[in-house]
Amino acid sequence: MALSRKKTKKAKSAKVHKRPNWDKYFIEMTKFVGRRGTCDRGQAGAIIVKDKRVLATGYVGSPIGLPHCDEVGHEMHTVIQEDGTQSRHCIRTAHAELNAIANAARFGVAIDGAVLYCKIFPCYFCAKTIINSGIKRVVCMKDYHTSKRSKEIFKEIGIEFEILNKDTENYSDM
Repeated sequence: MALSRKKTKKAKSAKVHKRPNWDKYFIEMTKFVGRRGTCDRGQAGAIIVKDKRVLATGYVGSPIGLPHCDEVGHEMHTVIQEDGTQSRHCIRTAHAELNAIANAARFGVAIDGAVLYCKIFPCYFCAKTIINSGIKRVVCMKDYHTSKRSKEIFKEIGIEFEILNKDTENYSDM
């Protein structure tokens, strides 16, 4: 009996491990997936999940067989936003969200009704692809400086979205 009381006291004083909720769990996975990225501007990863199971992953990278930014440099384009501001984007690579959706398609994995986890809020092009793929919810680590239109179409079509950290992703040569 004395032995069991001792164990109980020890257990009460020990720090209890707190498990992350599902959103934080999968967002943390996107960080690891993003480490495979071949464009050092974002190192973004994306994960598509359904029923708490990972269906597909993607990271920022050039199309299969084409040179990567890490090998030949960035392919930068300047874009003038509707409000007159300019931003610079590397267009050599496909975004993590697009690559995750393409990987699901390549292997015949149905993603209709799934959740997409990603580093930054999807750009307008990726947002349209997300809508067409049947994804119903998007969870991002950070906002994206040109996410206004993506948010508008997600709201219009009924895709839920959440940004866990209200910071906006910035790059040194925006």
